[in-house]
Amino acid sequence: MYYFVYNSPLGEMIATSNGEKLFGLYFSNQRYFNQAHIKGYVENDTLLIFKKVKNYLDAYFSGKIVDNVNIPIELEGTDFRKKVWEILKNIPYGKTISYKEIADIIAKHTHKRMSARAVGGAVGHNPISIIIPCHRVLGSNGKMTGYAGGIARKVKLLQIEGILK
Repeated sequence: MYYFVYNSPLGEMIATSNGEKLFGLYFSNQRYFNQAHIKGYVENDTLLIFKKVKNYLDAYFSGKIVDNVNIPIELEGTDFRKKVWEILKNIPYGKTISYKEIADIIAKHTHKRMSARAVGGAVGHNPISIIIPCHRVLGSNGKMTGYAGGIARKVKLLQIEGILK
């Protein structure tokens, strides 16, 4: 297992991979990520997967619209979390969705009622920040709620995309 450190305008980010697929992309001090997570991993910034991540993040932080992600990803989590993360992957650049809307989409496909709170838990545990755009999820009233990387970062990411001024 490998890791790569990316110095973003919003702070240090750590990407993890098996060398072929991206497993994680976290702000180094975000909730649900602990530096001990990469203990035993080898730092390697020359892997093709990490070059793709760097190129994506460079473009993103320079304000370029980057909806077409060509980065192989491996998601580990419960079936429910994976369903939520798949929905997140389809939120277009510059657009937002609410936790309730995600719950409604899942309920429509599973024919089971879903709570926005349960969706919030899955969104909060998204292992691949920015590329899987959990920062584009807002409260039903457009309220700025929850982001494992911190609300201030969420606001900045939404500003980069032109969602907030």
